[in-house]
Amino acid sequence: MNRRQFLAVSAAAAQGAARPNILWISCEDTSPYAFSCYGDPLAWTPNIDSVARRGVRYTHCYSVAGVCAPTRSGIITGMYPASIGSQYMRCDIRRPEFVRCFPSYLRDSGYFATNNVKTDYNFRVPKDAWDINSNKAHWRARPAGKPFFSVFNFTMTHESQIRRTGAEHLEVIPHVPKERRVDPAKVQLPPYWPDTPAVREQMANFYDTVMEFDHEAGRLLKQLEEDKLLDDTIIFIWGDHGTGLPRAKRWNYESGAHVPLVVHIPPKWRVKSQGKDGSVDDQMVSFLDLAPTVLNLAGVATPKHFQGRAFLGPNLTKPREYIYSCHDRMDERYETIRATRDKRYRYIRNYQYFKPYYQYMNTAEGSPIMEDLRRLNGEGKLTPAAARFLADSKPMEELYDAERDPHEGNNLAGDPKLRPVLERMRKAHAAWQDEVQDLGLFPEGEVIAEEKKLGNRHAILRQPGRERLLGELRAVASSTEPAAQRAALRHAEPAMRYWGATLCANRNERADLLDDPSPSVRVASAMACLRAGTDAKAAAVMKSALAHTEETIRLEAGNAVDRLGEGAKIFESELTALVADPRNTTNYPARVANRILNRIRGTKNQVR
Repeated sequence: MNRRQFLAVSAAAAQGAARPNILWISCEDTSPYAFSCYGDPLAWTPNIDSVARRGVRYTHCYSVAGVCAPTRSGIITGMYPASIGSQYMRCDIRRPEFVRCFPSYLRDSGYFATNNVKTDYNFRVPKDAWDINSNKAHWRARPAGKPFFSVFNFTMTHESQIRRTGAEHLEVIPHVPKERRVDPAKVQLPPYWPDTPAVREQMANFYDTVMEFDHEAGRLLKQLEEDKLLDDTIIFIWGDHGTGLPRAKRWNYESGAHVPLVVHIPPKWRVKSQGKDGSVDDQMVSFLDLAPTVLNLAGVATPKHFQGRAFLGPNLTKPREYIYSCHDRMDERYETIRATRDKRYRYIRNYQYFKPYYQYMNTAEGSPIMEDLRRLNGEGKLTPAAARFLADSKPMEELYDAERDPHEGNNLAGDPKLRPVLERMRKAHAAWQDEVQDLGLFPEGEVIAEEKKLGNRHAILRQPGRERLLGELRAVASSTEPAAQRAALRHAEPAMRYWGATLCANRNERADLLDDPSPSVRVASAMACLRAGTDAKAAAVMKSALAHTEETIRLEAGNAVDRLGEGAKIFESELTALVADPRNTTNYPARVANRILNRIRGTKNQVR
């Protein structure tokens, strides 16, 4: 399709002129190695391979987060989750009026759009997003003559399914031949996991579930063929983030962010050599690029607020140099990690470096791999690579040569020879934060308070007088100087005071902001005062926060109390009440409270 044809398609779009159908087939928690077209001899995905043989396989495609909800929020809006405040797992934001789900633009131009069935966008699905959004959604329901955009998402590869064993595992993979099931003895384990039977079984289970996904993908491809639509349908096959196993899902490492992407473009809809049969494309692709790419292929103008770029279709812009991803609150635990990836290196900025690499999370703890990691760590039997994942803190910066060190175990941030690379990647990270106005350095409680005042989260850093605030937040969060951290306590902005108090707490130094108007600042200040010593007023402030009317403040307080160690015992009655608090709309505050109670009581019960 040349430029003249493209313009003709665009002009005729509203009238429903002939345009390509577009099919998305996605699965959960899946890394590229489990697709045989990516070269792993244990993998067997003949249907997906057939699409790769008739299309293009991408080698450098990355998610914007290591977990589903923030990732899907970015995909559906074309905006980074940290830019609109949807970076937290299972939050519920108010969308700015200009932010629409991108299928809405397709529908406006005459497409029939269906979703089967997952949304998980971190906001309520607007009515104009889909023509049909259900487990019955299918392109076959479209009116005659309409082009379609149809999404099918499969869950058999989800972490919860990988954990099923024995007969239950066989229920997940009913279409995988016995002779194709992966032998646990043959899997290649990454160095950050121990070599145990349970770990090998989990890895083998993952391969099996991807084979089942391949069967389902093949079923949809057969339906396209039956409907005589193969020559008119562009097909995307992808996984939403890395494997649902420890140090993969939820993380910004290659294991959590690198994803498979295979695309077939029928010859009649190809631009130049794009989508050539059996081709391999090593350009950097972000999931933020999916929405503009689909619109571009459909002849629909890309909205100016989109933060990705089209990588297929006519009139493409300069290819990406960097990929960016985030790790913020995962379920009940707060983090602020940012990753920047170019063709060779991965830079990671740990803003909460004082927290463990891995914080206890109920869902993640359900993995048999976590059970073995904790058991062997307690016995002192983990290798250094595996033990690091359970370390009590992490470096402020990490730098990996992803070509030479694909498992990213050798942190090169301190290597003087790579100082220019470190500085370049650090600069790219800061430039990206400034460009998208990253909200990750705000405490979630403050984000919610600002949203109530301003109407949406996207507006928070775009208020007059806040032009320098993000740079100031980055500077104080990056500072190791006590004087700079104390100075933040006097700043006019609550987010700055929050960081000042949090960093004082890390040094076991008081932060006298117990009467601050911001609940998030009061929680951080109470934590600092209590870590510095006995403080009756700080204890009263924390008890009040554990029973706050805002659920996010209760969660922030629970996380703060968890950092008090044995000092958490004075809050036993408040934590007990928090476990059963009927106001909790999620079980996240209860999970944190229960974890603390288990530690101080020596019990093991778990809130799901």
